[in-house]
Amino acid sequence: MDIQHLVDRLEDLIDEGRHMPFSKFTMIDEERALELIDQMRISIPEEIEKAARVLSQRDRILAQANEEAARIIQAAREQGIQMLDREATVQAAQSRAGNVIELARQEAEVITREADQYVLDTLSRLENQLSKALGVVRNGINEVNTAGATGVVEPQTMPTSFPAPVIRQSVEVGESRKDDKK
Repeated sequence: MDIQHLVDRLEDLIDEGRHMPFSKFTMIDEERALELIDQMRISIPEEIEKAARVLSQRDRILAQANEEAARIIQAAREQGIQMLDREATVQAAQSRAGNVIELARQEAEVITREADQYVLDTLSRLENQLSKALGVVRNGINEVNTAGATGVVEPQTMPTSFPAPVIRQSVEVGESRKDDKK
């Protein structure tokens, strides 16, 4: 039986009792009062036992909650450390990638400058060779024009990088007649 209920019954017993005139005393049914007290003695250990069980459950639940909280905190710390490690790794990779890109850009600039210089050198050599060849061609044209006027072409010294021009000789060409051979 519930101890609270027994206390309420004891209070009702006292309220139902007879009050003694001109005193603060009340007469109650002794047998009922003793019976309630016996029930209280029986219920109190049971109530104390229930309270002890509730306290031990509370302690067990608190211990479990503390363990769970500690596990959650530890997991959060580990996750935070992992995130920091990942962030550091990502930053290091980004930094390294930036360095590689910068080195590649610098190397590309050097290669581009060298390629441009090579092209300029090659084109300059070609221009010189073409200028010399153009000079030879103009000289040849002049020689042909002057030889046509005089009929003789004189040999000239040519640059060693070009073959010597073919010198033409005048050859008389005549018609052969059938009449002359007879």
